This record gives sequence, C-alpha cells and structure tokens, in this order.
Amino acid sequence: MGVNGSVLAIDAGNSKTDVALIGADGTVLSTARGGGFQPPVVGIGTAVDVLGAAVERVLASAGVDTGAVAHVSACLANADLPVEEEQLTEALGARGWGRTVEVRNDTFAILRAGVDEPRGVAVVCGAGINCVGMVPDGRTARFPAIGRISGDWGGGSGLSEEAMWFASRAEDGRGEPTELARALPAHFGLGSMYALIEALHLGRIAPERRHELTPVLFATSAAGDPVARALVDRLAEEVVALASVALSRLGLLGEEAPVVLGGSVLAARHPQLDARIAGLLAERAPKAVVRVVRESPVLGAGLLGLDHTRAEPEVHTRLRAQYA
Repeated sequence: MGVNGSVLAIDAGNSKTDVALIGADGTVLSTARGGGFQPPVVGIGTAVDVLGAAVERVLASAGVDTGAVAHVSACLANADLPVEEEQLTEALGARGWGRTVEVRNDTFAILRAGVDEPRGVAVVCGAGINCVGMVPDGRTARFPAIGRISGDWGGGSGLSEEAMWFASRAEDGRGEPTELARALPAHFGLGSMYALIEALHLGRIAPERRHELTPVLFATSAAGDPVARALVDRLAEEVVALASVALSRLGLLGEEAPVVLGGSVLAARHPQLDARIAGLLAERAPKAVVRVVRESPVLGAGLLGLDHTRAEPEVHTRLRAQYA
C-alpha cells in the first residue's frame, strides 16, 4: 500500500527507540517501541537492525509496504557530529524504509517538540548534556557533546561523579566537609564513602546505578549543604552558557526566542536549579522564553518530518494534538 506524503518518525535514545508512522494529514497511523540505539557499542549495522525491528512492526501494523513512506525523519542518539549523521543517513537509506531520509541528533527532536515552528534553542540534561538550536532558514547551532574532551560538564552522570569526588575528599580529610559524604552511601544502605567506593569498584553495585545519586545531590542541596548547592549552581551556569552561545550564533540573542529545557534532570523542576537558570538567563538573554518540554521526542521527529514534506500548519497541529 502506498502512503503519499507519509512520514516515518524515529526517536532513538541509548535505552529505547520510539517509532511512529504519520499520515499525510498528520494522523498517527501506528507506533512501536524498540531497544536502545548504541552504534559506538555494537556497530552501525547492528544498531540499525534494532531500529529495523521497530520499524517493521510499525509498517506491518499500518499495512504499509517497505519503501512506500515518503520521508524518514530519524533523531538518533550518538549522532553527535555531522559526519556521524551522514554515515547514519546512508545506513538508514540503504534499508529502503522511505524515499528520502534525514538523520539528526536526538536533541533536535526535543527542541522541535517544544516549539511551534523550527526556531529556538534546546538544552537537554539527562545522563549527559547537550544543546542545539535552529531557525527556519535551515541554519543550526550545535556542540560536539562528546564529553569532557569537547568541553562538556553536567548531566546526571557528571553530577554524580562530581558529588562522589567531593564526598570522598570530605570523608578522608582532603576536602571541605559536606553532607554528601553521609547521604551518598546511605542511599545504598552503606555507612561510609569508602564502602561505596569499594562496592562500585568491585561491581557489587552496578555502574549504571551511579545515576541514582543525582536526586540525592539535589535533595542535599535543598537541605542547604554548601557543596551540593555549588554543584547545582554550576549546572545552571552550564545550561545558560550553552543556551546563550547557541542563541548568539543564530542571531536570536536580542529577540524573543524559545529556550526549551528537556531531559530527566531539567524536567524534574528542582526549585534551586530552575531559579538559578531563570536568573542567569534574565541577565544574559533577557528576551528568552523558557519552557520545559514534556512531550514525547518522537513528536519532534515527526514535526521535523512534516517540515521536510512542507505539510500545512493544520497538519502539524493535528499531529501535536495527538501527543498532548
């Protein structure tokens, strides 16, 4: 069956993939969820196979033949550099899921989900931190977002490591006192940072559970601990630095423009973090309009696809209403 003007929207993160087939009128025809997308770990071919399993379920559910889709809009984790987007565009194009393919970093999906037109900046803080911006003429602003080697700081992973660094030094006397030295090990039922370090090093606590320490850091900060508060303030500085630089690159710093905040850390709405971000933006980008996006990122991938097919505004509106 052919579906003229249809869009196959893909949002693929490290832990899960969401796929939606969107009709030319903006109606969601079918959806599916699949596994995480990790080409650096498993290779591009195997990673695209994971996407393919979800794509095949979506197409089969809608009764649509492979290749009948007008456009594939894929927003993918680990597509951090333009050269990686090019490689992944080629890999997805080879699968024949649609007549055209566009791959973007997954942060663009969160940005597009949070704005009514493709214009603005998004800062995402989940396990890591990233920022992108776009304007309707196609120009974008972005950062490598590879980690510390590309100047990044923050995200749940970075915050938990920093919290442990300060807590470890507080316990053994190299650093200033902080309640984190008690609160972090207590979260795992342990009595000291030494015990927590040992448990992590020997694998008795899985490495991925370090992310659980980020909410502990925020709770300790809210209780007034100076070290924890300083880390939260530093994250706010990073968020605003990313946003203001991206706005400046796109010529949006002096005009009213959306700044979308997304990811688990920013979506948690920690009062200290929110207040500090708002205060710093008021100084550096006073016309920025801040909003926290809660819509599914696959909506953003779908809207980007409709932008590509030049769908009418009411088509965008119909799609957004289904994810409200």
